Amino acid sequence: QVQLVESGGGLVQAGGSLRLSCAASGGIFSTYTMGWFRQAPGKEREFVAAINWVENTHYADSVKGRFTISRDNAKKTAYLQMNSLKPEDTDVYYCAAGRSGLLSATMTSYAYWGQGTQVTVSS
Repeated sequence: QVQLVESGGGLVQAGGSLRLSCAASGGIFSTYTMGWFRQAPGKEREFVAAINWVENTHYADSVKGRFTISRDNAKKTAYLQMNSLKPEDTDVYYCAAGRSGLLSATMTSYAYWGQGTQVTVSS
């Protein structure tokens, strides 16, 4: 069983930056694909970014060039560096872990989820 805990969310002005962290416990972290998703109230959860065990990455078009996903296997932590934030990036951000090596944008590919962290970008 894998437990995921996100941190690093908060309030930031448009154009600012935040770095989200996702700390994992249980399981073999280095073998998991890690993903970040986000969800606004009343909307479906959407894919943001993913990184697999060989550190290949995949991004949603809406965040390409602004967000960077990374991982530190020694610390069992995944990160999402978010730069040039926009008000439309305001969401609850969720970390997820999956056993498939694929860089999936599909929620069903991820077996484990964190509780989420709120990111609010003011204009």
